[in-house]
Amino acid sequence: MQAFLKGTSTPGTRPLKEKGTGTSGEKKQKSVPWVEKYRPKCMEDVVFQEEVVAVLKKTIEGADLPNLLFYGPPGTGKTSTILAAARELYGPELYRQRVLELNASDERGIQVVREKVKRFAQLTVAGHRTDGKPCPPFKIIILDEADSMTNAAQAALRRTMEKESRTTRFCLICNYVSRIIEPLTSRCSKFRFKPLANQVQEERLLDICDKENLKYSKEGIAALVKVSEGDLRKAITFLQSAARLNTDNEITESAVIEIAGNMVDEGYAATQIINQLHEAIIEEELNDKQKSAITEKMAVVDKCLVDGADEYLQMLSMCSVIMQQATE
Repeated sequence: MQAFLKGTSTPGTRPLKEKGTGTSGEKKQKSVPWVEKYRPKCMEDVVFQEEVVAVLKKTIEGADLPNLLFYGPPGTGKTSTILAAARELYGPELYRQRVLELNASDERGIQVVREKVKRFAQLTVAGHRTDGKPCPPFKIIILDEADSMTNAAQAALRRTMEKESRTTRFCLICNYVSRIIEPLTSRCSKFRFKPLANQVQEERLLDICDKENLKYSKEGIAALVKVSEGDLRKAITFLQSAARLNTDNEITESAVIEIAGNMVDEGYAATQIINQLHEAIIEEELNDKQKSAITEKMAVVDKCLVDGADEYLQMLSMCSVIMQQATE
Protein backbone atom coordinates (compact mmCIF):
# COMPACT_ATOMS: atom_id res chain seq x y z
CA MET A 1 0.00 0.00 0.00
CA GLN A 2 2.86 2.43 0.80
CA ALA A 3 4.51 1.72 -2.53
CA PHE A 4 1.19 2.36 -4.29
CA LEU A 5 0.65 5.70 -2.54
CA LYS A 6 4.19 6.83 -3.35
CA GLY A 7 3.71 5.89 -6.98
CA THR A 8 6.40 3.21 -7.03
CA SER A 9 6.08 -0.29 -8.39
CA THR A 10 9.01 -1.80 -6.54
CA PRO A 11 10.38 -1.03 -3.08
CA GLY A 12 13.90 -0.40 -4.37
CA THR A 13 13.00 2.38 -6.77
CA ARG A 14 12.19 6.03 -6.12
CA PRO A 15 9.88 8.31 -8.08
CA LEU A 16 11.56 10.66 -10.51
CA LYS A 17 9.77 13.67 -9.01
CA GLU A 18 12.03 13.59 -5.94
CA LYS A 19 14.95 14.95 -7.93
CA GLY A 20 13.09 18.24 -8.39
CA THR A 21 14.25 19.08 -11.89
CA GLY A 22 12.73 21.58 -14.27
CA THR A 23 9.85 23.76 -13.14
CA SER A 24 9.51 22.15 -9.70
CA GLY A 25 13.08 23.12 -8.85
CA GLU A 26 12.35 26.75 -9.68
CA LYS A 27 9.30 26.72 -7.42
CA LYS A 28 11.38 25.42 -4.53
CA GLN A 29 13.84 28.28 -4.92
CA LYS A 30 11.03 30.86 -4.94
CA SER A 31 9.48 29.45 -1.78
CA VAL A 32 12.61 30.02 0.34
CA PRO A 33 11.86 32.52 3.16
CA TRP A 34 13.63 35.81 2.69
CA VAL A 35 15.26 35.44 6.10
CA GLU A 36 17.20 32.44 4.75
CA LYS A 37 17.53 33.77 1.21
CA TYR A 38 19.30 36.94 2.35
CA ARG A 39 21.22 35.45 5.26
CA PRO A 40 24.88 36.62 5.17
CA LYS A 41 27.06 34.10 3.33
CA CYS A 42 30.43 35.59 4.34
CA MET A 43 31.87 37.66 7.17
CA GLU A 44 31.79 40.88 5.13
CA ASP A 45 28.00 40.66 4.85
CA VAL A 46 27.51 40.77 8.64
CA VAL A 47 26.54 44.33 9.57
CA PHE A 48 26.82 46.43 12.75
CA GLN A 49 28.89 43.86 14.65
CA GLU A 50 32.33 45.24 13.77
CA GLU A 51 34.13 44.09 16.92
CA VAL A 52 32.95 40.49 16.64
CA VAL A 53 33.72 40.28 12.93
CA ALA A 54 37.19 41.78 13.39
CA VAL A 55 38.14 39.29 16.11
CA LEU A 56 36.77 36.31 14.17
CA LYS A 57 38.64 37.35 11.03
CA LYS A 58 41.94 37.41 12.90
CA THR A 59 41.32 34.00 14.43
CA ILE A 60 40.32 32.56 11.05
CA GLU A 61 43.52 33.89 9.46
CA GLY A 62 45.50 31.98 12.07
CA ALA A 63 43.36 28.86 11.45
CA ASP A 64 42.61 28.70 15.18
CA LEU A 65 39.36 29.29 17.01
CA PRO A 66 38.48 29.24 20.72
CA ASN A 67 35.19 28.06 22.13
CA LEU A 68 32.69 30.85 21.52
CA LEU A 69 29.67 32.23 23.36
CA PHE A 70 27.43 34.60 21.38
CA TYR A 71 24.70 36.37 23.33
CA GLY A 72 22.36 39.27 22.71
CA PRO A 73 18.86 40.12 21.47
CA PRO A 74 17.27 37.95 18.76
CA GLY A 75 17.72 38.82 15.11
CA THR A 76 21.11 40.52 15.50
CA GLY A 77 23.17 38.00 13.47
CA LYS A 78 24.51 35.54 16.04
CA THR A 79 23.77 32.35 14.09
CA SER A 80 24.55 33.96 10.73
CA THR A 81 27.98 35.08 11.95
CA ILE A 82 29.19 31.66 13.07
CA LEU A 83 27.78 29.98 9.95
CA ALA A 84 29.57 32.50 7.73
CA ALA A 85 32.80 31.97 9.69
CA ALA A 86 32.46 28.19 9.31
CA ARG A 87 32.01 28.52 5.54
CA GLU A 88 35.19 30.58 5.29
CA LEU A 89 37.08 28.09 7.45
CA TYR A 90 36.11 24.90 5.65
CA GLY A 91 34.86 25.93 2.23
CA PRO A 92 31.77 24.47 0.54
CA GLU A 93 33.24 20.95 0.28
CA LEU A 94 34.01 20.25 3.96
CA TYR A 95 31.35 22.46 5.51
CA ARG A 96 28.74 19.72 5.94
CA GLN A 97 31.28 17.27 7.34
CA ARG A 98 32.87 19.61 9.87
CA VAL A 99 29.85 21.55 11.26
CA LEU A 100 27.06 20.20 13.48
CA GLU A 101 24.21 22.62 14.23
CA LEU A 102 21.67 21.81 16.93
CA ASN A 103 18.76 23.87 18.19
CA ALA A 104 19.00 23.47 21.93
CA SER A 105 15.43 24.65 22.51
CA ASP A 106 14.16 21.47 20.82
CA GLU A 107 17.00 19.17 21.86
CA ARG A 108 18.13 20.30 25.27
CA GLY A 109 18.31 17.16 27.40
CA ILE A 110 21.36 15.43 28.73
CA GLN A 111 20.73 12.49 26.40
CA VAL A 112 21.37 14.68 23.34
CA VAL A 113 24.69 15.81 24.77
CA ARG A 114 25.69 12.23 25.52
CA GLU A 115 24.68 10.89 22.12
CA LYS A 116 24.68 13.44 19.28
CA VAL A 117 27.20 15.95 20.58
CA LYS A 118 29.63 13.44 22.09
CA ARG A 119 29.51 11.14 19.05
CA PHE A 120 30.20 13.99 16.62
CA ALA A 121 32.97 15.41 18.83
CA GLN A 122 34.76 12.06 18.92
CA LEU A 123 34.92 11.74 15.13
CA THR A 124 38.38 12.16 13.65
CA VAL A 125 39.05 15.05 11.31
CA ALA A 126 39.91 14.13 7.73
CA GLY A 127 40.00 15.84 4.34
CA HIS A 128 41.67 18.88 2.79
CA ARG A 129 40.33 21.91 0.98
CA THR A 130 40.52 21.65 -2.79
CA ASP A 131 41.28 25.36 -3.23
CA GLY A 132 44.62 25.03 -1.42
CA LYS A 133 43.69 27.18 1.57
CA PRO A 134 44.65 25.91 5.05
CA CYS A 135 41.98 23.86 6.78
CA PRO A 136 41.89 23.88 10.61
CA PRO A 137 42.23 20.48 12.33
CA PHE A 138 38.99 20.73 14.28
CA LYS A 139 35.22 20.57 13.89
CA ILE A 140 32.59 23.07 15.07
CA ILE A 141 29.46 22.24 17.08
CA ILE A 142 26.87 25.03 17.14
CA LEU A 143 24.30 24.94 19.94
CA ASP A 144 21.62 27.50 19.15
CA GLU A 145 19.45 28.77 22.03
CA ALA A 146 21.79 27.18 24.52
CA ASP A 147 20.11 29.03 27.40
CA SER A 148 17.22 26.56 27.02
CA MET A 149 19.43 23.61 27.93
CA THR A 150 18.94 22.02 31.32
CA ASN A 151 21.65 22.40 33.97
CA ALA A 152 22.41 18.69 33.75
CA ALA A 153 22.94 18.94 30.00
CA GLN A 154 25.20 21.98 30.44
CA ALA A 155 27.25 20.12 33.05
CA ALA A 156 27.66 17.16 30.71
CA LEU A 157 28.63 19.54 27.91
CA ARG A 158 31.40 20.99 30.08
CA ARG A 159 33.08 17.60 30.35
CA THR A 160 32.79 17.02 26.60
CA MET A 161 34.38 20.41 25.90
CA GLU A 162 37.36 19.43 28.06
CA LYS A 163 37.93 15.96 26.62
CA GLU A 164 37.49 16.87 22.94
CA SER A 165 39.31 20.19 22.92
CA ARG A 166 41.88 18.97 20.40
CA THR A 167 39.43 18.09 17.65
CA THR A 168 36.29 20.14 18.40
CA ARG A 169 35.28 23.76 19.02
CA PHE A 170 31.93 24.75 20.47
CA CYS A 171 29.83 27.84 19.74
CA LEU A 172 27.02 28.49 22.21
CA ILE A 173 24.33 30.95 21.09
CA CYS A 174 21.85 32.40 23.56
CA ASN A 175 19.76 35.45 24.37
CA TYR A 176 20.41 35.43 28.13
CA VAL A 177 23.99 34.74 29.16
CA SER A 178 22.94 34.56 32.81
CA ARG A 179 21.25 31.23 32.07
CA ILE A 180 24.54 29.61 31.07
CA ILE A 181 26.39 28.01 33.99
CA GLU A 182 29.68 29.59 35.03
CA PRO A 183 31.89 26.57 34.12
CA LEU A 184 30.75 26.91 30.50
CA THR A 185 31.10 30.69 30.23
CA SER A 186 34.63 30.53 31.67
CA ARG A 187 35.67 28.17 28.86
CA CYS A 188 34.36 30.41 26.06
CA SER A 189 35.25 33.73 24.51
CA LYS A 190 32.14 35.85 25.02
CA PHE A 191 30.80 38.25 22.39
CA ARG A 192 27.76 40.46 22.84
CA PHE A 193 25.68 41.26 19.76
CA LYS A 194 24.06 44.69 19.77
CA PRO A 195 20.56 45.52 18.46
CA LEU A 196 20.89 46.80 14.92
CA ALA A 197 20.71 50.55 14.37
CA ASN A 198 17.74 51.95 12.45
CA GLN A 199 19.91 53.12 9.55
CA VAL A 200 21.48 49.68 9.15
CA GLN A 201 18.09 47.99 9.11
CA GLU A 202 16.75 50.50 6.62
CA GLU A 203 19.65 49.94 4.23
CA ARG A 204 19.21 46.16 4.33
CA LEU A 205 15.43 46.41 3.80
CA LEU A 206 15.86 48.76 0.85
CA ASP A 207 18.40 46.36 -0.68
CA ILE A 208 15.92 43.48 -0.39
CA CYS A 209 13.15 45.62 -1.91
CA ASP A 210 15.35 46.40 -4.91
CA LYS A 211 16.27 42.76 -5.42
CA GLU A 212 12.63 41.63 -5.14
CA ASN A 213 11.34 44.50 -7.33
CA LEU A 214 9.03 45.78 -4.59
CA LYS A 215 7.37 49.17 -4.46
CA TYR A 216 7.72 50.90 -1.13
CA SER A 217 7.17 54.17 0.65
CA LYS A 218 9.44 55.86 3.15
CA GLU A 219 6.70 55.58 5.75
CA GLY A 220 6.40 51.83 5.16
CA ILE A 221 10.13 51.22 5.62
CA ALA A 222 10.17 53.45 8.70
CA ALA A 223 7.28 51.45 10.16
CA LEU A 224 9.17 48.19 9.58
CA VAL A 225 12.21 49.55 11.40
CA LYS A 226 10.07 50.83 14.28
CA VAL A 227 8.13 47.62 14.97
CA SER A 228 11.23 45.41 14.66
CA GLU A 229 13.09 47.19 17.53
CA GLY A 230 16.56 46.21 16.31
CA ASP A 231 15.53 42.69 15.24
CA LEU A 232 16.44 42.45 11.55
CA ARG A 233 14.95 38.96 11.25
CA LYS A 234 11.58 40.28 12.41
CA ALA A 235 11.82 43.21 9.99
CA ILE A 236 12.53 40.95 7.00
CA THR A 237 9.69 38.62 8.01
CA PHE A 238 7.26 41.55 8.21
CA LEU A 239 8.55 42.80 4.85
CA GLN A 240 7.84 39.48 3.13
CA SER A 241 4.40 39.26 4.75
CA ALA A 242 3.55 42.80 3.63
CA ALA A 243 4.67 41.99 0.08
CA ARG A 244 2.36 38.98 -0.02
CA LEU A 245 -0.53 40.87 1.57
CA ASN A 246 -0.66 43.49 -1.17
CA THR A 247 -1.27 42.26 -4.69
CA ASP A 248 0.61 45.21 -6.19
CA ASN A 249 3.69 44.42 -4.04
CA GLU A 250 3.79 47.86 -2.44
CA ILE A 251 5.04 48.19 1.13
CA THR A 252 2.83 50.75 2.86
CA GLU A 253 2.67 51.87 6.47
CA SER A 254 -0.89 50.60 6.90
CA ALA A 255 0.06 47.10 5.68
CA VAL A 256 3.02 46.94 8.07
CA ILE A 257 0.91 48.08 11.02
CA GLU A 258 -1.77 45.52 10.20
CA ILE A 259 0.74 42.66 9.98
CA ALA A 260 2.65 43.75 13.09
CA GLY A 261 -0.62 44.06 15.02
CA ASN A 262 -1.66 40.53 14.06
CA MET A 263 1.74 39.00 14.86
CA VAL A 264 2.77 40.73 18.06
CA ASP A 265 -0.50 42.24 19.36
CA GLU A 266 -0.75 41.88 23.15
CA GLY A 267 2.84 40.85 23.81
CA TYR A 268 4.16 43.81 21.82
CA ALA A 269 1.72 46.20 23.57
CA ALA A 270 2.77 44.92 26.99
CA THR A 271 6.44 45.40 26.13
CA GLN A 272 5.74 48.96 25.01
CA ILE A 273 3.93 49.67 28.29
CA ILE A 274 6.92 48.37 30.26
CA ASN A 275 9.27 50.65 28.32
CA GLN A 276 7.05 53.68 28.94
CA LEU A 277 6.69 52.85 32.63
CA HIS A 278 10.45 52.48 32.97
CA GLU A 279 11.00 55.99 31.61
CA ALA A 280 8.28 57.37 33.90
CA ILE A 281 9.65 55.63 37.01
CA ILE A 282 13.10 57.15 36.47
CA GLU A 283 11.62 60.65 36.54
CA GLU A 284 9.44 59.98 39.62
CA GLU A 285 10.49 61.28 43.04
CA LEU A 286 11.28 57.89 44.54
CA ASN A 287 14.38 56.79 46.41
CA ASP A 288 16.95 54.48 44.89
CA LYS A 289 15.69 51.43 46.79
CA GLN A 290 12.14 51.87 45.49
CA LYS A 291 13.30 52.43 41.92
CA SER A 292 15.55 49.38 42.01
CA ALA A 293 12.71 47.17 43.30
CA ILE A 294 10.38 48.38 40.54
CA THR A 295 12.93 48.04 37.73
CA GLU A 296 13.88 44.57 38.95
CA LYS A 297 10.22 43.55 38.75
CA MET A 298 10.01 45.04 35.26
CA ALA A 299 12.94 42.90 34.15
CA VAL A 300 11.30 39.77 35.55
CA VAL A 301 7.99 40.58 33.84
CA ASP A 302 9.72 41.30 30.54
CA LYS A 303 11.47 37.93 30.70
CA CYS A 304 8.18 36.16 31.50
CA LEU A 305 6.53 37.82 28.50
CA VAL A 306 9.33 36.60 26.26
CA ASP A 307 8.76 33.07 27.57
CA GLY A 308 5.04 33.31 26.68
CA ALA A 309 3.45 34.13 30.03
CA ASP A 310 -0.02 35.65 30.27
CA GLU A 311 0.20 39.40 29.59
CA TYR A 312 -2.72 40.38 31.85
CA LEU A 313 -1.41 38.54 34.91
CA GLN A 314 2.13 39.85 34.42
CA MET A 315 0.93 43.45 34.13
CA LEU A 316 -1.16 43.04 37.30
CA SER A 317 1.86 41.66 39.15
CA MET A 318 4.06 44.54 38.02
CA CYS A 319 1.46 47.21 38.86
CA SER A 320 1.01 45.78 42.35
CA VAL A 321 4.75 46.14 43.02
CA ILE A 322 4.69 49.72 41.71
CA MET A 323 1.77 50.62 43.98
CA GLN A 324 3.42 48.94 46.94
CA GLN A 325 6.68 50.84 46.49
CA ALA A 326 4.97 54.16 45.76
CA THR A 327 2.91 54.04 48.97
CA GLU A 328 5.80 53.23 51.29
